[in-house]
Amino acid sequence: MGKVSYKKLRGSQNLRQRLLLATLSATPVQVEDIRANDMMPGLRPHEVSLLRLLEKISDDCVVKINETGTKFQYKPGIVMGGRYLLHDCGVSRAIGYFLEPLVVLGLFSKKPLSIRLKGITNDSKDPCVDTFRSATLPLLKQFGVPSEGLELKIESRGVPPHGGGEVLLSVPIIQSLTAVTWIDEGMVKRIRGVTFSTRVSSQFENTMIHAARGIFNRLLPDVHIFTDHKAGQQAGNSPGYGISLVAETTSGCFITADTAVSYSRADDGGMEGEKQELVPAEDVGEQIASVLLNEIEQGGVVDTTHQGLLFLLCALCPQDVSKIRVGKLVTHGIETLRLIRDFLGVKFVIKPDPSTGTVILKCVGSGLKNLSRKSS
Repeated sequence: MGKVSYKKLRGSQNLRQRLLLATLSATPVQVEDIRANDMMPGLRPHEVSLLRLLEKISDDCVVKINETGTKFQYKPGIVMGGRYLLHDCGVSRAIGYFLEPLVVLGLFSKKPLSIRLKGITNDSKDPCVDTFRSATLPLLKQFGVPSEGLELKIESRGVPPHGGGEVLLSVPIIQSLTAVTWIDEGMVKRIRGVTFSTRVSSQFENTMIHAARGIFNRLLPDVHIFTDHKAGQQAGNSPGYGISLVAETTSGCFITADTAVSYSRADDGGMEGEKQELVPAEDVGEQIASVLLNEIEQGGVVDTTHQGLLFLLCALCPQDVSKIRVGKLVTHGIETLRLIRDFLGVKFVIKPDPSTGTVILKCVGSGLKNLSRKSS
């Protein structure tokens, strides 16, 4: 056995993207100075959980964390995939935090992946599971991922602080992605959405729908927002409600916005328990409708939360040119572009389009192939 040489990184920012790219490019990484000067130094529970999840779906993957959690080494293994896997995501971040890396790795694993994830399905920090189902999965199809075997089932919902939600993710394996030219965002033709409520009156959902429709109906007639009221076992362990909206365009783009309202976790600096006042459902509906309109106005083929994933998929394509249009570049998107350059050696040509205020990006993919699939 030769000595493993680790790529040295510092700090906790973009840890999820770093681990995902390290795994895809088979690059061992050593991360130091993780919140070293914080009151609570080291890795957070969700970051440790993500490392454990990577171990679960890989063979020969090695994770070494020091005692304080301020430094760790990660040597990626072969992503195996597999069926009937189970992972508890904990309650410090939502399941949405884990879904993006999982679905990308699942495509390049040895066997199709089917995994049950437990934890928080809807919160205000991470994209909720509804958005993932209605926008993230269709985004993969643009890159030639078959719809057969690609699905997310929401079995029960869970909101902060105590979670209790459960979803089932299935991802098929592919040989390689297909490069895209995707610069026409089209016009919005319909708006779809879903509201949910757990351990509160289902009236909250009707109020959110009424408020959101009050804004959309002035703009277009085709607006349908469905309700998903959960009770009993399926309602998780905490009260809450929320809404996920998707604008579908004439060229097959899905622009999303979502939020959820619940009592805060103790570590969020909020008061533990039921003493806080929750945001009224009417305000939630109006706010999220405005957020969606803002996302549409920015232009581009995806919304701001999907920028990073879009860039990553382009970079993983065969050695062919991909060309895409996004609205204003957000910090997360820019950071992802830097990490793609560092790990995959793929550089994007970025050209602003002053007439629309959007940005056009071009790159030649890294040509990542699913080698483990071929040899099996």
